[in-house]
Amino acid sequence: MKRAMRLTACLSVWFAAAFPLCAYAIDEKKLVDMTYAFAEDTLHWPTAEPFKLEKVNEGMTPQGFWFASYNYSGSEHVGTHLDAPHHFGQGKWTTDQIPLGKTIGPGVVVDMRRRAEADPNYQLQVVDIRTWERRHGKIPRGAIVLMLSGWGKFWGDRKRYFGTDQPGDITNLRFPGVAKDAAEFLLKERSINAVGIDTPSIDYGPSRDFVVHQTFGKANIPIFENVANMDRLPAKGATIFAIPMKIKGGSGAPLRIFAVLP
Repeated sequence: MKRAMRLTACLSVWFAAAFPLCAYAIDEKKLVDMTYAFAEDTLHWPTAEPFKLEKVNEGMTPQGFWFASYNYSGSEHVGTHLDAPHHFGQGKWTTDQIPLGKTIGPGVVVDMRRRAEADPNYQLQVVDIRTWERRHGKIPRGAIVLMLSGWGKFWGDRKRYFGTDQPGDITNLRFPGVAKDAAEFLLKERSINAVGIDTPSIDYGPSRDFVVHQTFGKANIPIFENVANMDRLPAKGATIFAIPMKIKGGSGAPLRIFAVLP
């Protein structure tokens, strides 16, 4: 009971510091929406089912009022989404088991755009992380680390975003990701809470074993993919809120992710 009371008190202090005026209003200029809209043309993994929205009702009723409703379907891994640890970690958290404390926290943006522009299959290295830290300080414990490759500029263009526009083709994928050594460094040396990237996968395009997914999955680290507007965030100082649909037993889920700027 005392531990729960201390936790509640800490959270209250944190929210008061982060949002001193939240009881009245939140400054819209400090909010950054980092989620792509879900639609039938939303980009999805080549072997995944696309998002579909089916009209059930839309129009005026005989009683004279407007009524609209729809059915939706598709893969968990479409558009901006979360990969639960269970996706590549046997016995690890499913989507509904991930504590919210793992998906809300201080944001760190590691800019790898220059290297990704030179090499579309670039993998973030430990040296890139250390370079970031020399400029901005040590990555804090519990951080949500976001890798900015600049791939968002290709969103909507399947061939440029994935490297191929052929349905089912996973042999010609081309986009940046994270190296295994960098993933292990973030886990063992920095104790992060979650990671995100503005590409289709945390593993780079040519990967066949998805070793970075495995590494993070086994450590119960949530992954955010196809994250939008990352370039609008500072290198540090923003607070990230990444709220997935709570799918029981899921390996992932559509994600609404946004940032509050300092």
